[in-house]
Amino acid sequence: MEQLPFIPASKVKELLDPKKLIDVIEDVLIQFSKQQGVNQPVRSLVPVVKHGGFFGAMPAYVETSKCLGVKLLTFYRNNPDENIASHPHAVIALFEPSTGVPLVVMDGEHITPLRTAAASAVAVKHLSSKDVSVLSIIGTGVEARSHARVLIHSRNFQEIRVWGRSPVNLKKCVDDITAIVGGGGAHVTAHQDVFEAVSEADVIVTVTRASEPIFHGEWMKPGTLVCGVGAVRPDWRELDDHVMQHSWVVVDSREGALKESGDVILSKAEVYAELGEVAAGTKKLPSFNKAKKFVVFKSLGMAIEDVTSAKYVYDLSKQHSS
Repeated sequence: MEQLPFIPASKVKELLDPKKLIDVIEDVLIQFSKQQGVNQPVRSLVPVVKHGGFFGAMPAYVETSKCLGVKLLTFYRNNPDENIASHPHAVIALFEPSTGVPLVVMDGEHITPLRTAAASAVAVKHLSSKDVSVLSIIGTGVEARSHARVLIHSRNFQEIRVWGRSPVNLKKCVDDITAIVGGGGAHVTAHQDVFEAVSEADVIVTVTRASEPIFHGEWMKPGTLVCGVGAVRPDWRELDDHVMQHSWVVVDSREGALKESGDVILSKAEVYAELGEVAAGTKKLPSFNKAKKFVVFKSLGMAIEDVTSAKYVYDLSKQHSS
């Protein structure tokens, strides 16, 4: 076998088009929920207890996309080295489905946050009204920036509020998001008061490392969509019982949510639908009422999102090299 090609993070970033990635992720979510040629076990995690980390494997096969691969990731929540990011680090390997021959290995630095944001964009497309104008991003890490980068392609947001505990990190995140949206884009504002950040927001995205709820559901206005992206362990939470129990809860994967999501498990919230079901039109969002006045999209991230995004990058890399 010839030397296995490697696509570095810089090339992945160059090839990934956030707007087009939304369509890639929407399509595979629909296939997943229809159970059409998709095989994906719930991710396997190995605790690295001594260092406070996790090592995970996320394999998937998507027949219609001719896509077979695996993401290998590490997540060290409290990384002690300030020069090493605390968000997940990953590599993705793709294989030829018909023969099992390895095709490529690529850096997952940009794929992970962008495919996650693309899933949130699919949720915004199908679970929020078309006239939403205020986006609140709770958190100041990599996912905050990726969500700003992708969600501006899903709705015409006029204001983007960013909340963070650290004034230094908050300012840097606001500056970065301002550069992302450009001079004619949404007005970006910084908030250290979480009530101020979520009050009257149309869409709230939580992208934190929290293990306890960040804000109270009583602070949200009726009709709000919350995309819960952090809290990816069964004993971690970002959203309180009020949010979860007064929402139509939509997930990327029922199986994954019931095994991994502390927001779902600990609140005993009922899962209404998978996002792929709503996107395909096989499940429709019911009318709001006093019992259910919000919508929550609980995102845990799935291997199918990683491998189809990687296949998209791989195909483009071959076109550029030919």
